[in-house]
Amino acid sequence: MAILDQFDLSGKTAIITGAGSNLGREMALAMAEAGADIVGAGRRPEPLEETGELVRAKGRRYLARSTDVTDSSDVGALMDAAIAEFGRVDILVNNAGGGSAGRGKTLPEHTDEDWYSGIDANLSSAFFCSRAIIPHMVEQGGGRIINITSGWGYRGGRNRFMYPIAKAGVISLTKCLAMSYARDGVRVSCIAPGAFPHELGPETEARGGMQPAGEFGLMEDLGPLSVFLASDASEYLSGETILIDGGAIAAGVTPAGVVPTVAG
Repeated sequence: MAILDQFDLSGKTAIITGAGSNLGREMALAMAEAGADIVGAGRRPEPLEETGELVRAKGRRYLARSTDVTDSSDVGALMDAAIAEFGRVDILVNNAGGGSAGRGKTLPEHTDEDWYSGIDANLSSAFFCSRAIIPHMVEQGGGRIINITSGWGYRGGRNRFMYPIAKAGVISLTKCLAMSYARDGVRVSCIAPGAFPHELGPETEARGGMQPAGEFGLMEDLGPLSVFLASDASEYLSGETILIDGGAIAAGVTPAGVVPTVAG
């Protein structure tokens, strides 16, 4: 097989959670361009349909599915709908999540709701989706699961608990899945993006100058990596988390995007 042919996703179907915007949309478009049909899942139907229009413009089929990925029964219905529509699912991208739960609170100020909200949105969702699709992937002889963590999964944060804890759990979930299903042909990997602003402007550009690369990453930088991990080109890669942060974590322990200041 020619080297570039190994990146071809023609005939494959990918489920991408959080596909309506940002990283989820970029991965959906990149995989569609590589040949995959896409199932876009998320809470808001309008952004999902916007992604669908872009996917169909690339000549690929698309199914939008409004889904609460923190609800295991809703996740099961998502998987059933995807298989019914396309006959098989080859790729699952656990991208949905969020980092606002409990942010800025001291530990005693955290409520039970803060804990469950942060853990469920970022970790339980990936667990539920993986659990629901694994039997199908095993039966068909293999598949790819790509989890999305964060640089925060590698470090703690001052008065930031839920997001780093959940994202660290996603890294461990990746390892456990990879080890458990390697002999079934299921490859599981994880992407850890650094600082990728949703919108660029003078302030974000100035903060980007503090990054080791001298700038923030762009959303479109993440699509090619997802295609690689979904394709035959990554056949022997499993259980790994790949940082894509312009060298931010390698450069030191200060969280990417934090600008040091001097008091007084």
